[in-house]
Amino acid sequence: MAPKAEKKLEEGVVLENLPNTLFKVELSDGRQILGHLSGKMRIHYIKVLPGDRVRVEMSPYDDTKGRIVLRMK
Repeated sequence: MAPKAEKKLEEGVVLENLPNTLFKVELSDGRQILGHLSGKMRIHYIKVLPGDRVRVEMSPYDDTKGRIVLRMK
C-alpha cells in the first residue's frame, strides 16, 4: 500500500455560499477555490458564513478544490 500524501493546508476567507454546502473561498495568496464542508463540521452543525476565516485542506489532484476543516475565530 502506498503511503498517504501529506495534507496541504491553506487559510482563506469565505466569499460566497453556494448550494450543497459549497463555498467560494479566497486563499491568502489570492487564488479563489471551491471548498466543501468536512463531515465533522456537518455533524456538529458548525455554521460558515461569508467573511469567516477558514482553514482548507487542498485536494492533491485539483488545486481549485478543497475541504473546509476549521472555522477560525
